[in-house]
Amino acid sequence: MSDTATAVRPAEKPRRAASRPPVSREKARARRDARSAWVLLAPSLIILGVMVAYPAVLMVIQSFTDYTVRNKVQGTMPNFVGFENYLDLFTQSDFPAVLVRSLALMVVMTVFIMVFGVLIAVLMTRLGRAWRIVVSVGLLLAWAMPPLTATVVWGWIFDTQYGLVNWALNTITGTEDWTNHSWLLNPFSFFFVLTIIVVWQGVPFVAFTAYAGLGQVPAEVLEASSLDGANGWKRFWNIVFPYVRSVLTVVLVLQVIWNLRIFTQVYALQSRGGIASETNVLGTYLFRQGPGEVAFTAAIGVVMVVLLLVLSWGYVRTTLKEEEL
Repeated sequence: MSDTATAVRPAEKPRRAASRPPVSREKARARRDARSAWVLLAPSLIILGVMVAYPAVLMVIQSFTDYTVRNKVQGTMPNFVGFENYLDLFTQSDFPAVLVRSLALMVVMTVFIMVFGVLIAVLMTRLGRAWRIVVSVGLLLAWAMPPLTATVVWGWIFDTQYGLVNWALNTITGTEDWTNHSWLLNPFSFFFVLTIIVVWQGVPFVAFTAYAGLGQVPAEVLEASSLDGANGWKRFWNIVFPYVRSVLTVVLVLQVIWNLRIFTQVYALQSRGGIASETNVLGTYLFRQGPGEVAFTAAIGVVMVVLLLVLSWGYVRTTLKEEEL
């Protein structure tokens, strides 16, 4: 009897292990995968916490105080002032005018970049291979040029004494009216030059992205629409646009964010003769604030972050919708 019992008992253990529920194995595997994912993400999360989260939280806290450099030097604690910095920002400073100027400039730049980018993408679909390569190389060179370098080059083109634009206008008009004409002294012409620079460097990204999206449109659908008598605009709006709408939406939101936070081009043009007080945008306005007024500058930073988060919400929502599909 005892021999039979001992012979049966070892056979029972494998059966119990084999009869383990599949749900338990799936849960154990999910826990292992979760632990592995967190281990892999830990270095990035630590870097983001040190480089982004901590400064952001500190900026928000300082915006509700009267913190200055004197507090840092003397080692004293600042006083809590509530929303006083935000009230002063919108009532006793140039920030409202700078905000309106930045938003208007962002809208103009974004419209030009999107329109020209899509038009060039459509043009590239109609060009032969050789010309398409030439256009792609030209776009890539404009896109790859650093913003500061591009601003310096365009600054020389619109230079007061040796600028190519002034020389060309004098040649066309046959006069010397454009000699020593400053394009950066007047705010309107300053933003005209700035728009050219930003649009010139922003179009390639939209063109390449839209061109890639246009490759998703089935050729047989376009051929069928042509046979039905649809013209170019109807084909694009009713057939092509629905295929590339998600791509253009993401590009549009990115352009809005990028054009609202431009800094290098504005600061470089201001250094070449622009009047800072009349041409400041959000980035340069924040940079030019007194280094001692830490709390006031922090309030500007908080408003800019909130504004960018509101504008980027469309991008996040579009991305989540695409992942659900």
